Amino acid sequence: MSTTTKTTTVLHDAPAPVRAKLAAAWTSFMFFYIYVDYFTLYKPGVIDDIQAGVVFEFDISQTFVISGLMLVAIPILMILISATLPARANRTLNLVVASLYLPVTMFNAVGESEYLYYYLLGVVLEVMVLAVILRSAWTWPRTTSPSMPEPAAPHRPQIQLGQ
Repeated sequence: MSTTTKTTTVLHDAPAPVRAKLAAAWTSFMFFYIYVDYFTLYKPGVIDDIQAGVVFEFDISQTFVISGLMLVAIPILMILISATLPARANRTLNLVVASLYLPVTMFNAVGESEYLYYYLLGVVLEVMVLAVILRSAWTWPRTTSPSMPEPAAPHRPQIQLGQ
């Protein structure tokens, strides 16, 4: 009679680097940001308004499309910045940009009544991702470093006056 022992292994769950978490969160934010706008095109009358040169209550102009490009370019660039910028500047920029995008995100639900739940869901999901970004940047792990490195020049004896 043979007995077989079953061994189980536990997957190693190494923590993701903060840069990777931030880049992934900005990527997720961009997917929500883009798809909320994309699915808006399915609302009756939206395409007709666009063809007539109006989005929401704004006339489509060069200023409008440049503003729209800037609104999406910033979080798109945050994906790259989060993965490459040094820690101190990275943390600061993530805190600032995510904080600035909270009101921008909430603006998406302004003036909506017929599709209010759709926009509220989009806003809630985007705000949740921004909260992850803010928390990850705020709690960025710190390491200890020497408070004052040794100077490059050797120590010189103090000159004592009056001897």
